[in-house]
Amino acid sequence: QVQLVESGGGAVQAGGSLTLSCAASGLSFRSYDMSWYRQAPGKERELVAVISSSHETRDLADSRFTISRDNDNARIFLSMENLKPEDTAVYYCRAGWTDYWGQGIQVTVSS
Repeated sequence: QVQLVESGGGAVQAGGSLTLSCAASGLSFRSYDMSWYRQAPGKERELVAVISSSHETRDLADSRFTISRDNDNARIFLSMENLKPEDTAVYYCRAGWTDYWGQGIQVTVSS
């Protein structure tokens, strides 16, 4: 059974930083592209960043965000800097281009 377990969310003031983590199990982690998405209230889920199985990265939402992976520990990370209230959303980890999703984790940025 594939499991993606997210951690590191919470509340932060504008200008602060936060790093999300996603622990994967039940899959051959090294063979998967991995990604982070987010969904704000009343908005569609959007892709934040992608990292390939060969560690090539694409930060698609904002240059303040950096995605990375640790294949030895089957984890991906999303480092977020200079957070803004507009970044408030539920953030999701996804394995490959599949329906393997984490449960989502709340990030709340206050002004």
